[in-house]
Amino acid sequence: MPRTIRLLASQEVEMLVDWAAGEGWNPGFGDAAVFQAADPEGFIGAFVDGGMVAGISAVAYGDRFGFIGLYICRPDRRGKGHGRAVWDAGMARLGNRTIGLDGVVEQQPNYRRMGFQPVYETLRYSGHAAGLPGGGDIRPPTPGRLADVLAYDRGCFPAPRPAFLEGWLQPPRVALLAMKAGRICGYGVARQCREGFKVGPLFADDTETALRLLAALADMMRGTLHIDVPVANADFTAALRAAGLSPGFSTTRMYRRGVPANAQARVFGITTLELG
Repeated sequence: MPRTIRLLASQEVEMLVDWAAGEGWNPGFGDAAVFQAADPEGFIGAFVDGGMVAGISAVAYGDRFGFIGLYICRPDRRGKGHGRAVWDAGMARLGNRTIGLDGVVEQQPNYRRMGFQPVYETLRYSGHAAGLPGGGDIRPPTPGRLADVLAYDRGCFPAPRPAFLEGWLQPPRVALLAMKAGRICGYGVARQCREGFKVGPLFADDTETALRLLAALADMMRGTLHIDVPVANADFTAALRAAGLSPGFSTTRMYRRGVPANAQARVFGITTLELG
């Protein structure tokens, strides 16, 4: 049967996120709607005989940066070119932007051949944290603080993403700000997932602030904590190990057409593997 490539409707984005759950990626509940709000035209599927056989997210954050994720071909349809077809469509959509992705170890040689260069490794730390330092001025965001959160986020993420954050900061996710002398010095978001909960992003001025935010978020959630941490934050990862979290799943952030100039030292937990 002929293959059709087209944008995904909202229920099809939900299906793609369910596929991610089936692959063991442990997405959050309600992720699909917020993902799609980031870029309604950023989700592409391949269809054969009316059924989706492969999908990808190619989310454009403005005209300079984009991110590839949710790249999945249905297991019973692999080896027929459907995955490559959605990949080509996603890359064509993002065009000449700087493009990021989080590549698993076995796929990194393929991404290198397509022009992506590794920049930093992340490790997923998981467990039931005990003894993380608390205290400080930690509070939920208010509508009046949204502009400040967007500004802080812009220093840590490669591009502005107001449409995404306006949804990501809302329930059922839990968002918290760290404040110092009346200004934001960090923020984090936690969400329930198919198994336990994930924290992301976790952005902060320093390790102590990141740990205080993580402790406060963990106190408000249930189940096993998961956070994808850049391994370069050695003091932070040492504190996670001391608190009882263990490293596991590894990915590498890779970029094509340049490396963004965001403040990587303030990134203690990436937002999502799907959208950057």
